[in-house]
Amino acid sequence: MKSTMRMLLIAAALGLSIPASMANAPAPAVDQPHMQAALEHLRAARVELEKAEADKGGHRVAAIKACNDAIKHTQEGIEFARTH
Repeated sequence: MKSTMRMLLIAAALGLSIPASMANAPAPAVDQPHMQAALEHLRAARVELEKAEADKGGHRVAAIKACNDAIKHTQEGIEFARTH
């Protein structure tokens, strides 16, 4: 929310026009750089786990599931912070 307002103020100061659709758009992902970085790292970890050899006594599959769960919760946390 603060980022959107900041963007609007900067655009106004520079004499730029912003489409109405952007004025009500959710804040960009950079408003939470640590959560966004965590999300990128979790996705990269999942890719590496998916590329690994399958036979790990079930631990590889469990790690992929844990990554998926962590990605979901991180995305939900980002959205929660944006709306509260």
